[in-house]
Amino acid sequence: MGGIFGVCLDRDCVMDLFFGTDYHSHLGTRRGGMAVFDGKCYTRSIHNISNTPFRTKFDSELAEMKGFLGIGCISDEYPQPIILHTRIGAIGVATVGRINNKQELTQMLIKEQHAYFTEMSGGAINDTEIVASLICCKDNVPDGIRYAQSQIEGSMTMLVSADGGLYAARDRYGRTPLFIGKRGNGEKGYCASLESFAYLNMGYETCYELGPAEVLFLTADQITQISKPLPEMKICTFLWLYYGFPTSDYEGKNVEEMRYRCGRSMARQDVENGTAAEVDYVAGIPDSGTPHAIGYANESKIPFARPLIKYTPTWPRSFMPKDQSVRDLIAHMKLTRANALIENKRLLLIDDSIVRGTQMRGMMDALFSHGAKELHGRIACPPILYTCKYLNFTRSATENDNIARRAIMAVTEKEEVTREQITEYTEFGSRPYCAMVEEIRKNLNFTTLEYHSLEGMLASVGLEKCKLCTYCWNGKE
Repeated sequence: MGGIFGVCLDRDCVMDLFFGTDYHSHLGTRRGGMAVFDGKCYTRSIHNISNTPFRTKFDSELAEMKGFLGIGCISDEYPQPIILHTRIGAIGVATVGRINNKQELTQMLIKEQHAYFTEMSGGAINDTEIVASLICCKDNVPDGIRYAQSQIEGSMTMLVSADGGLYAARDRYGRTPLFIGKRGNGEKGYCASLESFAYLNMGYETCYELGPAEVLFLTADQITQISKPLPEMKICTFLWLYYGFPTSDYEGKNVEEMRYRCGRSMARQDVENGTAAEVDYVAGIPDSGTPHAIGYANESKIPFARPLIKYTPTWPRSFMPKDQSVRDLIAHMKLTRANALIENKRLLLIDDSIVRGTQMRGMMDALFSHGAKELHGRIACPPILYTCKYLNFTRSATENDNIARRAIMAVTEKEEVTREQITEYTEFGSRPYCAMVEEIRKNLNFTTLEYHSLEGMLASVGLEKCKLCTYCWNGKE
């Protein structure tokens, strides 16, 4: 994933940029960057934040950075922002998303535009450099942004510092959000942010949420619409389920409130289907599993407890590092146990999702070894059957790494399964679906295991179903 933040003020913007970017740190753990423009030149700094928080890396540099216009980025992939001097002027670019036709675009830009790119380790090319090159194919930044949006297959939300202001552009189908905050207390200025909470403590108020493919131009004095929003939206549902911050709102729907609704929906589903378990406590797997568990406990009237508590001072989110062994180590080390709430207890554990299942299996084994009597699993979304091709959320070496895929292959006794074969396993409650879930249950060592239905999950968000991306679960665009 990743996060972006930009600001344009009638005074120095560095502190606002620093805090606004830092408030996106939950979305990535690899690199952080900031760039500011003072009217003459850019000052930029990028750091590796894999082992050190964003704030500590940049704190010592703030005094040296001056400017009224700035962009910042938290990234799990490439170093950002990038600064370029081009035929249409000096521009700074920061992006969030993924380019699926990267090779084709790179070859086209090299052949037709004589572009060149910085080749990083492993031969990778920075996606943001490709975006900047596409923008520079046109004679001005607005036309360039529209051109880039039309050429990119995948998802790409961007902030472009140019022409004395800030261009904010949401991706073609609105898979990631983008908000505009207006400076209060009579001060002049605006910010653009992926997270809607990131600017509230700095004296901004939300004044606008961009629609799909919409482009705005911000100065300290005003907002100008460059491109109108398109009608079709496919915003990522995992924003609410997992990686969105609890105090954020997307399309008017609060993250924390959605998770409560989701938990209540799972509790009702258990009652309706006769799968409700007799347990001593309902517990969430930190962090995002906790509000789902609160909703389940409130609906079922079963006491809520915290037998697993995350050690927050040092350990980051576990899905971010690319190395599987590092992810597993972090997942193990960051959770501490309250053994009094585990020994001889029947627990119903709720998590937002299961991708590969390796961390979950280790957790179940540890809880049983510490005296748990029964462990019932409830998952807030359906089984993940497809790897995300828009935001790199369900990162796997191959789709067959997903535990649901492995379960289907075990049930069918096949080493590969086609999309047509997978389709019958997506129907909630069907015989193939139940066989897949039972295989997952045995693999993870749960006493019982139930997944939330797709219908129940989408209803918990509260948006029209056609506006939500469900690709991870049913492979539908």
